[in-house]
Amino acid sequence: MLRQYIWNELNPERRDAVLARPGTASDAGLASGVARIVDRVRTGGDAALLVLTKELDGVSLGALEVSEEEFDEAEKRLGEAQLRAIRVAADNIEMFHAAQLPERLRVDTAPGVCCERLTLPIERVGLYVPAGSAPLPSTALMLGVPARLAKCPTRIMCSPVQADGRVDAAVLFAARTSGIGRVFKLGGAQAIAAMAYGTETVPKVDKVFGPGNRWVTQAKEQVDRDPDGAARDFPAGPSEVLVIADEQARPDFVAADLLSQAEHGGDSQVLLVTTSQVQADAVHAEVKRQKGTLSRLEIIDEALANSSIIIVDDPETAIELSNRYAPEHLILQLADARRWLAEVRAAGSVFLGPWAPESVGDYCSGTNHVLPTAGFANRYSSLGVADFLRSMTVQELTREGLQGIGPIAETLAMLEGLDAHAEAVRARLAAIDEESSA
Repeated sequence: MLRQYIWNELNPERRDAVLARPGTASDAGLASGVARIVDRVRTGGDAALLVLTKELDGVSLGALEVSEEEFDEAEKRLGEAQLRAIRVAADNIEMFHAAQLPERLRVDTAPGVCCERLTLPIERVGLYVPAGSAPLPSTALMLGVPARLAKCPTRIMCSPVQADGRVDAAVLFAARTSGIGRVFKLGGAQAIAAMAYGTETVPKVDKVFGPGNRWVTQAKEQVDRDPDGAARDFPAGPSEVLVIADEQARPDFVAADLLSQAEHGGDSQVLLVTTSQVQADAVHAEVKRQKGTLSRLEIIDEALANSSIIIVDDPETAIELSNRYAPEHLILQLADARRWLAEVRAAGSVFLGPWAPESVGDYCSGTNHVLPTAGFANRYSSLGVADFLRSMTVQELTREGLQGIGPIAETLAMLEGLDAHAEAVRARLAAIDEESSA
């Protein structure tokens, strides 16, 4: 069960230990194991993927790509309520992400000097949807919808195959709903390698997206370092939540939020930071009561072993602790929660007040649930349309424009000792003088 700590009684070393994520120690075996898989896929192509799927997933595939018939069958296997839930979630995600599309930027920085910033889609993107202990159709929506809005020309998806040789039906319907027409029956590091380098069947992409386990995260890191590989979105590994609750919070709500993240995986971490010992004890009792009714009890218990309740003196300390931890999900179960939002400096996604469970962000509020984990929220943002875009700048100068700022460029070039730079400007200014005097 959840361990309890009183924050002001801990020395700096103990505080670091309490906030440490599980499995953060360097694992040379993981890195080398992933490197071997990546190399096998890079050199062996489709044949290596089929062998790895048999070795690691225990499934013999006849084809790597999901057929149109499989897409159609997947939709038929879902009930009307399930189909509607996916469609409504897709609509909300689209509404929020469409508002993120940038407008063209054009500025005259000086008379005759026009500067522009043009936004273009990344040409080829690869989306990874996990399905380890549970399939995640919501992730297909979170990746597919912004990729479609960004108008990336090539959009492919990989998701692990089930024991029956098929990709989860809900994942396939979510992929189709979000505009993904090509899905491959691939999971783990081999899926990332296939998209990063391409095979006879799987197209090579320029950037890979999506959360995953430590093997997937490590594979994304390795292909990102390789100029011939593919860029990655950001580190998005095991799930985590930090709940800040005062004495007015409902213990049953708080416990439910903690358990909803604990069931993601045994390497997940959930933290409660509270200003009340009474609240801490009540939540602990609620966790014990509620988890007994849940189906993924073994996974939950494993995650709770990595988790804690931390008692602090005041909300200010709680927020400071949260900023230090930089959680993937932050829930503020505080009186006047919005008041404290301005103090939050590092979190992937924030949930305000008693009626905003983290689950709605995971599925259907409209925000994206692909978020930086392991403390990376202090340097990365939640996934959005911008991650599927790239930009380039343009400048256009008239003759008068160059006459106005050319001498500035010439002076700065000589200040840096780059006389060829200065000459590129000087030659044009001289040509203007010649034409003017002719």
